[in-house]
Amino acid sequence: MNHLNLRIEGTVLESRIQRLHAEMEARNLRFRPHFWLSDEWFSPDGVPGIAIPFYLAHPRLARLENHMMLEVEGAAEDACMRILRHETGHTIETAYRLYRRRKWQEVFGKRSKPYPEYYQPKPYSRNFVHHLDMWYAQSHPCEDFAETFAVWMKPRSRWKTQYEGWPAFKKLQYVDELMHEIGATRPVVNSKQHMYPLKSLRKTLRKHYEDRRTHYGIEAASFNDSELRKLFSDSPEHSRRVPAASFLRQHRVEFRRYLADWTGQYQYTVDEILSEIIRRCEELDLRLDRPPAQVRRDALVMLTVQVMNYLHNGHHQVAL
Repeated sequence: MNHLNLRIEGTVLESRIQRLHAEMEARNLRFRPHFWLSDEWFSPDGVPGIAIPFYLAHPRLARLENHMMLEVEGAAEDACMRILRHETGHTIETAYRLYRRRKWQEVFGKRSKPYPEYYQPKPYSRNFVHHLDMWYAQSHPCEDFAETFAVWMKPRSRWKTQYEGWPAFKKLQYVDELMHEIGATRPVVNSKQHMYPLKSLRKTLRKHYEDRRTHYGIEAASFNDSELRKLFSDSPEHSRRVPAASFLRQHRVEFRRYLADWTGQYQYTVDEILSEIIRRCEELDLRLDRPPAQVRRDALVMLTVQVMNYLHNGHHQVAL
């Protein structure tokens, strides 16, 4: 990967960073983070900067990312800006050492809390804002702050009405007060270090994607067979009908995108769950017993329930 010879300058990333700077200017924030290319999005401890994944710096690499992971995180401008605002929250926390403040710890928790490799979110909790997918604010106090900051910083944000009555509203009020206090001041930490820059990464693209697919995959799962039998049939009278597994494969891309949007999960994770459901349909030799259009409608409802149950009943945890 260190031979890819990529740079931010001259790509769409350059204009998006300029847009971020304009948003910070509009919020009267003096600080500006620095940027570099690496293998994923992150802002390291002690460094008020943002690493951007290499695949966003070249269209061919973006296509490879889509082929391997079924989506390209941050490819669309709006999605990229959401991530940039989130990561900027981390950089401001670092630049001003906000995590040392007693009030910050009272509102968000202690930064020293270990980061989990996986976490189990509560989708309906009102203690946290909703910004990035997968209820990311619930994963760690620092992510809670970064997500809250991103909601606050978004242009034309309506957080005062959107979160009125939520416990998370107090967090937004605190961020608003805090940014007015420190916005025009000099940052305490000024490091321009690049952590794990692309030019230092010696692993191959093959190894990179092997690791990512393992990380965002799922463990072997068992699904509710009775629900699958309600949607499809294992009756001998339908033995010559279209196999359920074939039907699901035919609609796999459509179902995967719909379920990923609805659940907030990575498409790759949802696709792994669909693979398990298809495998189980084959084992049970399930078939269609009514018109495909009706089965399609019913399948979207059933699969949403199955995936949500799988994600939130302890079988699956969200990978950080």
